[in-house]
Parts: sequence; C-alpha cells; structure tokens
Amino acid sequence: MTTNSIPRAATTSWRLKAIFTGSVGNLVEWYDWYAYSAFAIYFAPVFFPSGNATAQLLNTAAIFAVGFLMRPLGGWLFGTIADRQGRKTAMTLSVLLMSLGSLLIACTPAFSTIGVAAPVLLLLARLMQGLSVGGEYGTSATYLSEVADSSRRGFFSSFQYVTLIGGQILALGVQMLLQRVFLTPEQLAEWGWRIPFVIGALLAITALYLRRNMHESVNVNIKKKDRGSVKALFRNHPRAVLTVVGLTMGGTLAFYTYTTYMQKFLVNTVKLSKEESTLISFFLVLIFACIQPLFGKLSDRIGRKPLLIGFGVLGTLCTVPLLTAISQATSVWSAFFLILAALLIVSGYTSINAVVKAEMFPAEIRALGVGFPYALTVAIFGGTAETIAFALKDVGHESLYYWYVTICIFISLLVYVFSPDSRKGSYMDREQL
Repeated sequence: MTTNSIPRAATTSWRLKAIFTGSVGNLVEWYDWYAYSAFAIYFAPVFFPSGNATAQLLNTAAIFAVGFLMRPLGGWLFGTIADRQGRKTAMTLSVLLMSLGSLLIACTPAFSTIGVAAPVLLLLARLMQGLSVGGEYGTSATYLSEVADSSRRGFFSSFQYVTLIGGQILALGVQMLLQRVFLTPEQLAEWGWRIPFVIGALLAITALYLRRNMHESVNVNIKKKDRGSVKALFRNHPRAVLTVVGLTMGGTLAFYTYTTYMQKFLVNTVKLSKEESTLISFFLVLIFACIQPLFGKLSDRIGRKPLLIGFGVLGTLCTVPLLTAISQATSVWSAFFLILAALLIVSGYTSINAVVKAEMFPAEIRALGVGFPYALTVAIFGGTAETIAFALKDVGHESLYYWYVTICIFISLLVYVFSPDSRKGSYMDREQL
C-alpha cells in the first residue's frame, strides 16, 4: 500500500526535501553508470587484450552499447511498477540492482586469469546496470515533475539532469583523485580502476535508506483502468509516444557525444593525455550541471518549446564546425571552450526534456510513458554513439560521425517545431495528486 503521499498544501521546503530525497538516489545510479565510461580507458586492456587502443575501446564501447539495449526493458519493467505500485517502490529497486552490477564489475578477474569469462561477466554486469538505469530515468523524471508546483516545474525537474550529470562529475572526481593523489598510472591500470565500482556499490546503501523514507508522489490506490499498461500506452497516447522518441533522438545523441564520448575523443583523436582529458571533462560537466536549473527556470517563464527549438537550430548549424574544431584543437583551453559552447547548446534539451515528457501523460501511465519510449530511443542512438564513432574512426572516416549527429538533431528539430508546448494543457495541471 502506498503511504506518505504529497500533502495538498505542500510548502516549498517540503518540495525541496522531496527533490533532494529523489535526486540523491539518481546521483548514485548515474555515478555507477558513468564510472564504466570514465574508467574504460584503464580497464579495456584488462578485459580485451590487444595491441590496438582503438580496438580495445571499441570492444568496451560495444558492451556499453549492449547495456543500453536493456534500458527499454528497464523502462517497461520499472515504469509498470512505478505506475502500479508507486514511484518509491520502483526507484528503490532500481538503485539496488545498479549497486549489484557495480559490485560485479569490481570483483571480476582479468582476461589473463579466467579467459573469456572475464568479458562475459563484464557484459552481465552491464546488462544489470542497463536494466536499472532504464527504469531510473522514467521514474525519477516523473517523480521530480510530480512533486514540483506548476509555476516552477521546469526548475525543479531540471535537477533530474543535475544529478544525472552529477553522477558523471562524481565519477570523474574519483578518477582525478586516483590519478593525481593516490595511485600511480601503473597501479591505476593494474587494479585501481576497480575502486570506483566498489565506491558505487557502497553509496547505494545511503541511497536505499533515503528512498525508503521518501514520500510517494501519486496515489496508486485510486482505481484506474489500464494503469501501467503498454497496450493502453500505445492505444491511447500514440502521438505522445512518438513525440518522446523524436524529442529524445537528437538530444541524447548530442549529450553522449559531448560528455561520455568526448573524454575518449580528447585522448584518441586530439591526443591529450588521459589526465588532461579527465580534468577538462570534470570542469565542463560541473559547469554543465550548474546551468541546468537556469535553463529550467527560463522554461517556466517563456515555455519549453523555445528552448527545444533553440537547441535544434544551433545543434543543426554548429555540430560539424564544433566537432571539427575540437578535433583540430592545439591546446587544452581551446578544446575546453569549444566543448563548453557545445554543452550550452545541448542544455536547451537536457534541462527540460524530463518535464516535457512528464507533462504529456496522465498519472496512471506517466512513468511508463516517459521511461519506455525514452529508453528505447536512447538505446538506439545514445547507446551506439561511441561504437559508431570509434568504428568510423577505425576505417578513416571519423568526420562522418559529425554529420550523423547533425542529421539526428535536425530530425528532432522538426518534432520540436510541429509539437505543441507541453507547458500549455499539461496533464499535471488537471490532476489532483
């Protein structure tokens, strides 16, 4: 039975506490997810022995992509649980599953010790994490949107991406400490890369405690027909589902290009050191996280649609020039400011995409409606971003990847232009939660 639901006269302090409680678990989940990407440059030779650095990264990127294939299943499973049993139950289970995946990565022996079983166990761990994070996005995005008041829904829900990016910041911060303070490069490559995955598993204990005491954001005891039903989702809300897919396509590809892939791009293409790449990535995503609430607040004033169109137009026009300039950067600072410009453009999508999706569905099917089509789209475009980029580089046509990103953003732009502003006529404004 669902308890501790939102009081009708919820104060700002109450809402802030709910946002914090819901966000901390999200932070831990995304830390675990991004730790894989951040430390892939170290553990790739451990699981995939080869003399070709690009081939090693391609193998780890392929498993990164396979993990994304579980995200639609996670979006369906945890979205259904969230709509039928409550957001709290789904969010608690998802963080537990993520911690188990991280612990498995931390404990898996090297290829030299157990042979092919090593990459197989790595794959299994990543599948668990993919299932978890596929459910986490939809439920946390739904929860943060539901606990916000209508006039500041864009601002409050932007913290979904603050904590999502915060997970990457935490992963990079741990990496910098290990690189610059605690371990030598040899120690980090040999066994030190396991430490962040142990940390992720331990952090889950705190997240589980906080989520156990969080307030529910919807009353699932109210009888609703087809609550959490995939069939009802596609039958009753086909346009909203397609809008989520189109809205996500270019945004998620741009996001993964300028965040997780960019760290490897700086090492593999720009030829910066691993330490320089990590340092740049850390401060870039820190700034990126800080500006999300500003864009979210702006959307509460001018609407969601202008921000999405701004991202679509600038992303279509600037992606090829920016990625080309980054690939030819001659200094750390030039690379830094070029990537920062790209992240400012991407913020038009990342800051508000959660609330835009949540506003398009009624409460009884919202977590599923937000999570499932989003996870499916991210699996296809976000999850394959690094694999496609490395494969094109391996055959000598890296610049084709720049055009691929541009085309996807342009398709999303068309969706932004022809879709109504979700802030107007939002389902949430018509509900009594």
